[in-house]
Amino acid sequence: MIDVARLAGVSHQTVSRVLNGSDSVTPEMRERVETAVDRLRYRRNPAARALVTRQSMSIGIVSFGLAQFGPSVALTGIVDEARRAGYATNLVSLTELDHGAMQNALDHLMADSVDGVIVLAPFEAALVAIEGLSPEVPLVVFHPGGPATLGTIATDEVAGARLATVHLIALGHGTVHHVSGPPGWLGTAARLEGWRTALSEAGLPAHPPVEGDWTSESGYEAGLRFALDGAVTAVFAANDQMALGVVRALVDSGRRVPGEVSVIGFDDIPESAYFRPALSTVRFDFSEVGRQAVDHVLELMAGREPAPPRPVAPQLLGRDSTAPPPRTNEQRKKRS
Repeated sequence: MIDVARLAGVSHQTVSRVLNGSDSVTPEMRERVETAVDRLRYRRNPAARALVTRQSMSIGIVSFGLAQFGPSVALTGIVDEARRAGYATNLVSLTELDHGAMQNALDHLMADSVDGVIVLAPFEAALVAIEGLSPEVPLVVFHPGGPATLGTIATDEVAGARLATVHLIALGHGTVHHVSGPPGWLGTAARLEGWRTALSEAGLPAHPPVEGDWTSESGYEAGLRFALDGAVTAVFAANDQMALGVVRALVDSGRRVPGEVSVIGFDDIPESAYFRPALSTVRFDFSEVGRQAVDHVLELMAGREPAPPRPVAPQLLGRDSTAPPPRTNEQRKKRS
């Protein structure tokens, strides 16, 4: 650090402030220090810093269900935001979701002296497993569809499912059928709630949902069932992969999308805009989930009690897979 200060022509305290991200440094000073750091290939010694600060500069992550789009993007957001704040991440992936497995994961992270923990396991069982545990460091939990509370990061998935359903109702559909996620996922319950709420508010019937497992194959099987019922004109699938399966099954069965049946998904995976037809969906900024989780745990680690973060809000993306329902013969006669 002294070499960096000498080359930049500043004090070593200024170098320290730049490396710690302090705002009390002029842009010109910051640029000089960063240039000197690059030229000297300076790297901070984390072990030495830990001795001084009594922090490991590491955040632990307990995860489950990372094969799904939302949690995987949130994990990337956590890692990126932690790196920007000068922290490393230590990931423990669970194979089971029970009290013992959660305790073992926390014990493993405590043995590695992490400064805080983020639980990225969006399951009802994970919330139950955490109950009664007393980690030695601040803990933040990702709770899709949950309330905004201290120690919780949420996505407003009830509002997202309501947006998707209202979109189809506003197009004129008499009801909206639903392909749900598997039981046990917090997102499944939240999306079911939003779908039912929207139909109830519109005074429309809610037919029993068809249970999927987040895969396109399960969506395809649900789509084959819908294709047999000529009264089905609108389907809301709880994720984009299942929506893709629904669309394929309907088209394979001779039903036009959206000419006869409209389909909307959820999550806005990168490929959804390139489906044929382009998939209407609901988008969440899951990277923001990761950023909020890191910011929140850092505040708790600093001994502050921050206000609960606002749940990440949904955004409706209306594309080509949704349209008004086909007119009946009676409606055509009235128009003529």
